Amino acid sequence: MKLSTKTVVVIAIGAALYGIGGLPMFGIPVFANTTLKPAMAILALFSVLFGPVVGFLVGFIGHWVTDLFAGWGVWFTWVLGSGIVGLVIGLFPSLTKGRIKAGLFDMKDFSLFVLLAFIGNVVGYGCSAFLDTILYAEPFTKVFTQLSIVALANTVLIAVVGYFILKSAAKRNLQSSKLREE
Repeated sequence: MKLSTKTVVVIAIGAALYGIGGLPMFGIPVFANTTLKPAMAILALFSVLFGPVVGFLVGFIGHWVTDLFAGWGVWFTWVLGSGIVGLVIGLFPSLTKGRIKAGLFDMKDFSLFVLLAFIGNVVGYGCSAFLDTILYAEPFTKVFTQLSIVALANTVLIAVVGYFILKSAAKRNLQSSKLREE
């Protein structure tokens, strides 16, 4: 798979923003080494605007950056989970047939966006939790609690912030398309 220079730059910017924005100083601690990160909205935005490959790489590399600078070591299981979250949310443009680029974003689109965020969090961080119990012998109750908190909190955060961002992006794209018509 060959990535264009523009795509590589988008991934680097997205991963840096997600990675730095995911540091504990920008989040709310909710459980053992588990932080509610507003940076999840960054991951969702890059995933929706640029698709599943960019979403996966922004999540994977960005979470790796967070773990490197947070001081608790890189947890590859959770790095992978963030990549999967980005990949699943990144399916949005193809499932909506590029409606945001066309300047459209309605409640049906928003519902799909929230559903993808929830599925991405459950599947992505579900894999993380499962792998933690197998690879690191983490207690199942601990990782299940982490998964439950993270999946629910991230979905709510992504939905609230994402709604305004995606609504604005669609509006801007609609205005741009009207300017091109004139």
